[in-house]
Amino acid sequence: MDNGNLTLYVVLVLCLGAVLIMARERVPQQLRRGMALTAVIMIMLAFVFIIYSLLS
Repeated sequence: MDNGNLTLYVVLVLCLGAVLIMARERVPQQLRRGMALTAVIMIMLAFVFIIYSLLS
């Protein structure tokens, strides 16, 4: 697995999570749950990729 792409993905996903947390009052109610669920899935996937890259 390419570590450069993995690093970029992890940084972008964590920034997305931080932006969603900081701007949760400005996100419309209809989008809030879907965006939060998508961010949580992407963050979990990032940690899975990190563990996979450490073990390989």
